[in-house]
Amino acid sequence: MIIEKKDMKIEDVVNMRGGAGTVIKETIAPAEPSVHMRLFAKFTIRKGCSIGEHTHTAEVEYYYILSGEGILTEADGEKVVKAGDVVITGWGNSHAIRNEKDEDLVFVAVIPTEK
Repeated sequence: MIIEKKDMKIEDVVNMRGGAGTVIKETIAPAEPSVHMRLFAKFTIRKGCSIGEHTHTAEVEYYYILSGEGILTEADGEKVVKAGDVVITGWGNSHAIRNEKDEDLVFVAVIPTEK
């Protein structure tokens, strides 16, 4: 299967998960049973914008940071994430992410499923 760029849905999400501003979400693959994932998308967070705190109870979410720098908030505090870093959140844990820099924070997020 090939999903061409022209077929990827791009949307502006305002106050994503209670966060600030607008986040650009580009869905890379649709959430279909044959794809084995709930989410596979590229996110762009501009300066002053964020994805608010949310919990992953019965799933795991992976962020692969492509460019920029962000502040990740987890139960044990805040950490800086940058290009090349991977964030793994699940098993009842929560996270939030924000951009305080002039450069866009861009990352791929994946939430796989068992079926």
